Amino acid sequence: MIRVAAVGDIHMGQDSRGLFRPAFDTLHECADLLLLAGDLTRHGKPDEAQVVADEVAGLPVPVVAVLGNHDHHDERPEEVTAILRNAGVTVLEGEGAVFKVGGALVGVAGTKGFGGGFAGRCGSEFGEPEMKSFVRRTRSCADGLRTALEQLEQAGCAFRIALTHFSPVPDTLAGEPLEIYPFLGSYLLAEAMDEAGADLAVHGHAHQGTEHGITSGGIRVRNVAQPVIRRAFAVYHLHEHPHENSLEKGAKVA
Repeated sequence: MIRVAAVGDIHMGQDSRGLFRPAFDTLHECADLLLLAGDLTRHGKPDEAQVVADEVAGLPVPVVAVLGNHDHHDERPEEVTAILRNAGVTVLEGEGAVFKVGGALVGVAGTKGFGGGFAGRCGSEFGEPEMKSFVRRTRSCADGLRTALEQLEQAGCAFRIALTHFSPVPDTLAGEPLEIYPFLGSYLLAEAMDEAGADLAVHGHAHQGTEHGITSGGIRVRNVAQPVIRRAFAVYHLHEHPHENSLEKGAKVA
């Protein structure tokens, strides 16, 4: 059994220093790795990234992250990424990482993702250059995720997890205004997951959304935005037999 802790949208700044650390320090008791599903900072400023880095540095489990739209706002995502990596965080964008948990290899493929909408109500690469660029960005993220998941399978991973910030399905957006669904995720992400295969998909971004969803191919999707799960992290159990997979309550924010 693999125990996956996850949270997104913690939006940390100087005034939230130390908020999650007490809960994170208990991770060794309930999880094998921690996934951070983007929007780790408020405005993507390096000093905010350092707060996040201090919050997760030296934790007893591997920490894997993708950035979110907030982490790009100050237009310094490379600096944010470097600060997190200096603290030992594995930051992914169109890449995968492999971790040995017990006797099993666990692979995490990550991308921020982007918007565009969902089947029947989505943008397309047609018309103005700006619209084409918008959809191409999402397609590029999805292609990177698909390739990373395929490479993890080739690496012999027994479990594969897709980590994004934007949502791959509309299920986990329930509660958000329908008008903003195209800005919260894209069906292209789910297509990539279903084509390459994954045991679990984790995302954030939708603060008013719903925790549980599923792709058309049967991959379980979990919205772990902190305002949704309302705790420092949620923990998901991955078993060799999918029907046994479960969720247990995570730690509360101090």
